Amino acid sequence: MIHITDQIQIQDWELTESFTTSSGPGGQNVNKVATAVELRFEAERSPNLPDPVKRRLKRIAGRKWTSDGAVLLQVQDTRSQARNREIARERLAEMIQQALIVPKRRIPTKPSKSSQRKRMDQKTHRGSIKSMRGKVDPGHE
Repeated sequence: MIHITDQIQIQDWELTESFTTSSGPGGQNVNKVATAVELRFEAERSPNLPDPVKRRLKRIAGRKWTSDGAVLLQVQDTRSQARNREIARERLAEMIQQALIVPKRRIPTKPSKSSQRKRMDQKTHRGSIKSMRGKVDPGHE
């Protein structure tokens, strides 16, 4: 069981772990021992997560979210299977913690009258400077 908050705990039946051989350095050990962990969390079916949290988790998970509503995490950071399991569970807990944070609603604002007036005055001034540019009349010396 993974403890997220006092109200939210992930039960073991919601998690599926599978182990494969890891790629990268490790000598003969890498060919023999299945140290890479693939952690699957059935987020869509989880009774412990409220719907808004599930929606935010889906956005946070991105490509790790499968079509059937599960979060798939693959960890092969260390040569230890136990440590990789811990890392995968920690990452899942962090993702759910992020999903718990409700984003602040943005309140749209309008520019003040004085800032609008100042902007228009600057544009007019710049335009008048540019209008004075041009070809010089050679007969007018």
